[in-house]
Amino acid sequence: MPHDGDSTSYSAEQVAGLLGLTLAQVRSYVRCGVIEPERGAQGALRFSFQDLVFLRVVKGLATSRVPPRRMRLALQRLREQLPDGSPLSGVRLAAEGAHVVVRERDRIWSPESGQYWFDFETWQPGSEPVALPTPPGPEPALELTATADGWYALGSEIEESDAAEARAAYERALEIDPKHADAHVNLGCLEHEAGRLREAERHYRAALAIRPEDATAAFDLGVALEDLGRLAEARAAYQQALDAEPDSADAHYNLARVHDRLGDPAAAIRHLKAYRKLIQR
Repeated sequence: MPHDGDSTSYSAEQVAGLLGLTLAQVRSYVRCGVIEPERGAQGALRFSFQDLVFLRVVKGLATSRVPPRRMRLALQRLREQLPDGSPLSGVRLAAEGAHVVVRERDRIWSPESGQYWFDFETWQPGSEPVALPTPPGPEPALELTATADGWYALGSEIEESDAAEARAAYERALEIDPKHADAHVNLGCLEHEAGRLREAERHYRAALAIRPEDATAAFDLGVALEDLGRLAEARAAYQQALDAEPDSADAHYNLARVHDRLGDPAAAIRHLKAYRKLIQR
């Protein structure tokens, strides 16, 4: 059943095969409102080519460093900001660090905050920060050094190439906004990778104090606590991650391991079964 001006439409099974997704993932995107395909005979999902292109972008975001919860929130906020009837598939999305952004011809903006971002494609480490062109309306474009979000975004961009500079950027973000949960999480990850487990723990706990439902912070805290040998606390952290994100296969797997080490084989088996069920969807 053609729609949106396309001459061809695709079934959920075809979309899954073309994009390398599972059928459960495709249906999950529909249930969450990420994509709104047409319905064919007997209510069967029918996807346009535009839907296919958009889901390919969403798959790319899902395999980047963007946490699933943040991706869903960004898409929900974006849908609220679009004119009625405008499809999400008409928007050019990209990942900047752990954030979803909208890329337009001459500007980048965050659907979560509505703020404009520094364009990192034109910036190199060591160069002077340059603000984006001022957008229409009363709100000025963000300058790189003006906000916690700007420093956080810089840290996310350069983390893989220069961990020391990324750490400095996250610390600057926290100087401006001590309650910047994402900066705490990323700084915690850097400290964890450097073997400074107690510092990592401190940042993960700070993020959770600000945002208790942050599954990423809770899971990473569990890993740090497990590495510190504090298994009972690690179990509690993994459970917090699972409460925030019930379909987290990784949280189930780590809980199975921790329960086994704590001498609770029944709980270990229960979480291992849940893990296997999730990865086989």
